[in-house]
Amino acid sequence: MRIGYTLMTEQAGPRDLVRHAGLAERAGFDFEVISDHYSPWLAEQGHSPYAWSVLGAVTQATERVGLMTYVTCPTFRYHPAVVAQKAATVQLLSDGRFTLGLGAGENLNEHVAGQGWPPVNVRHEMLREAVEIISQLFDGGYVNHSGQHFRVDSAKLWDLPEQRVPIAVAVSGGQSVRTFAPLADAMVAVEPDSELSREWDVFQGGESRKIGQLPICWDPDRERAVARAHEQFRWFAGGWKVNAELPGPAGFAAATQFVRPEDVAENIPCGPDAGPVVEAARAFAEAGFTDLALVQVGGGHQEGFLDFARDELLPALR
Repeated sequence: MRIGYTLMTEQAGPRDLVRHAGLAERAGFDFEVISDHYSPWLAEQGHSPYAWSVLGAVTQATERVGLMTYVTCPTFRYHPAVVAQKAATVQLLSDGRFTLGLGAGENLNEHVAGQGWPPVNVRHEMLREAVEIISQLFDGGYVNHSGQHFRVDSAKLWDLPEQRVPIAVAVSGGQSVRTFAPLADAMVAVEPDSELSREWDVFQGGESRKIGQLPICWDPDRERAVARAHEQFRWFAGGWKVNAELPGPAGFAAATQFVRPEDVAENIPCGPDAGPVVEAARAFAEAGFTDLALVQVGGGHQEGFLDFARDELLPALR
């Protein structure tokens, strides 16, 4: 299983994210993913720069690691034709190291476009149509499209990379697997669900990348790690059916006001030891995931974590 590093835009500014990307590559991570948000989950996180500007800089600050959005919503803030243009450009800048990760989005980020927030079945309809448009543009030539949710008028990618941009789509259940596996190159999921992984390969017609994500909170002091994970990552306890619906950091703060530090520590490996992280990662490997991106909680606590990853964690995971 390949081990990746998460550039979490919600917890660090753009300069720090670019610096962390270079440090993570030198620490030995195989790939790097970046979140694409307009708002942080909680005010305590305190950041949310524009992911695509950061990505452009990261392509020049790194040489080897794969890069990926984890994930971009191509339906509200961004029109799918524009997402295709951005992805093609990053693929060129990175010399073929980029994967376009797509998902149905969260109200937290997409409500800013002022188009409302439809139910999940409509969001999946929109995502499917968006993936089809993006794929057509990656094929080259002019694209015209008049669909249920989007129109495209004579669009063409004038700077198209020789290596087609792979598309990964976030899924959470059988319905989304059946919809998106035939359209995508890779799967994104945040739970180590072996049935999800198996169904994906069945509906895609073969084995492919399956990319998970695992939050952890490294610190020499476990109590300090638990406190920081609770302060900045207690939103994670809500699950994605809740997390996709709340409109802003104040809503997440209210929804998680009764989440205790020990509740967070039960789900996020905290402290100075590699063992709990290895155990949590093993669940993804056993569920058939090929890739796992780690999230170190706390934007100001990356350098120490990356030293730990280089010296202890990555060797233990491998």
